[in-house]
Amino acid sequence: MSRSEPTSWRHIVRNTFVVGGSFGLAALMGLLRNIIIARQFGIGAELDAYYAAFKLPDLLFTVVAGGALATAFIPVFAQVLTTHGRPMAWRLASSITNLVLLVVSLFAGLAALFAPWLVSTLIAPGFDLPQQRATAEVMRVVLLSTLVFGISSVQGAVLHGFKHFLLPALAPVLYPVGIIAGALWLAPTWGVRGLAIGAVAGAALHLAVKIPGLVYYGFEWRPILAVNSPSVRRVAVLMGPRILDLGVFHLTLLATTNLASRLNAGSVSALEWGWDAMQIPETLIGTAFGLVAFPTLADLAARKDMAGLRHTLGETLRAVLALTIPAAAGLILLGRPLLTLLYQRGAFDAAATEAVFVALRFFALGLVGHACLELAARAFFAQQDTVTPLLVATGSGIVNIGLALLMMGPLGHGGLALANSLAVSAEVLVLLFILRRRWGGVEGKETLRVGWRILLATLVMALAVGGLVGVGQRAGLGALWLVAGGGMVGAVFYLAAGLLLNVRVLLRLPAALLGRDKTPALLPQIGTGD
Repeated sequence: MSRSEPTSWRHIVRNTFVVGGSFGLAALMGLLRNIIIARQFGIGAELDAYYAAFKLPDLLFTVVAGGALATAFIPVFAQVLTTHGRPMAWRLASSITNLVLLVVSLFAGLAALFAPWLVSTLIAPGFDLPQQRATAEVMRVVLLSTLVFGISSVQGAVLHGFKHFLLPALAPVLYPVGIIAGALWLAPTWGVRGLAIGAVAGAALHLAVKIPGLVYYGFEWRPILAVNSPSVRRVAVLMGPRILDLGVFHLTLLATTNLASRLNAGSVSALEWGWDAMQIPETLIGTAFGLVAFPTLADLAARKDMAGLRHTLGETLRAVLALTIPAAAGLILLGRPLLTLLYQRGAFDAAATEAVFVALRFFALGLVGHACLELAARAFFAQQDTVTPLLVATGSGIVNIGLALLMMGPLGHGGLALANSLAVSAEVLVLLFILRRRWGGVEGKETLRVGWRILLATLVMALAVGGLVGVGQRAGLGALWLVAGGGMVGAVFYLAAGLLLNVRVLLRLPAALLGRDKTPALLPQIGTGD
């Protein structure tokens, strides 16, 4: 960044911890949900049907009302709110809500009607006929939650447009509550169909928690579509490439489920839970940094401050590397006892733990790539370029499926996880290469220099943790002691080795969190103000 425009490093870090904290609470609720489901179902054909049933509804939600909608809607809503006032802003919100509900209802209805055919040909052709029927039944229930999520997504974006973040941040914390209730009170009678009904209830909670905020800001709903409105059409134009980008990602996940359905029973569930475990550090680190850094990148891009773009991206990437590389090593080294501690009880036996760990260790190899992708893609979005990430993501999806076909034979469902990790890592490298050519550099040499030091510190950590786990297992220590001891030893050795190797970002992170960095802020504070 240019000397005249110093970085907002302190605010990026502090706001990242705020956002990461809400993500962490949601992750804890998700873990509690999984623990309860694991105790009752283990992994097998019934739970495979449940997870497979979500793939098409998730794709539908993503395409119509997911992250693409928020990316397009929020800037347009904020502009209308500023220039025309709340009545016109609520008119826009009503139009978008009605359009989303109309489109989601149409596609959800078609998906429910053709559910058996979609399951047998697209989602899970490897399932036997009873399992395909169960998947179709569960999918029809889950599609109801997609309708509620569509409405909730628009209302969350509205609150973000008013710079109100608290209630939308609580929504994903409440969603698992519905599934937990379904698991405890409905699943004993209705099996995984009870979980699906719980998911619908969780979606209702996801929407309901936002209602007080909407009322506070003078919520107004009108039965209009206003498809000829310039603001509505602007939202649609901005959504286009981002919809395709996210659609490619979820189609790749759907293809992975298709392939996993052809493997042993439990493969779909093992992949789902291995993915969920990897997503916890990815969300807490990569997504949090990406969301908070994005406004700064957009501001710098608007001012054509190329030096600032290079430095902000480089600094944030190095922070993400300093946190995700040891986290990936920790998942590989401590994943088995961690899964044992969390899930191995009731119907979830040692074989289930091993199956999930196979997926987790291969997904962990892609943790760094997934976290860095959150930043690399947003660097393009900041310059209002949503086409380049789409093209690269499409190539990555093709590579992912090709590698999966090659690896699923020798490695089973672990090969599907490894294919994902390799493809996303290549995707990040391609995006950074394009940015390097476009920006005249991305501080790559500095990032590589710091990256090697982080790797060396992680190696020291891995040797210490691996030794401790080996000694602990021979001594017969339980999973709790292995996870707690390994985590503490790993943190101490990594920090000590990192400081000795002069990984300065390890000092800058706590300094920024404590407010010792005095650089001016470009980011607004995250809060609940109007």
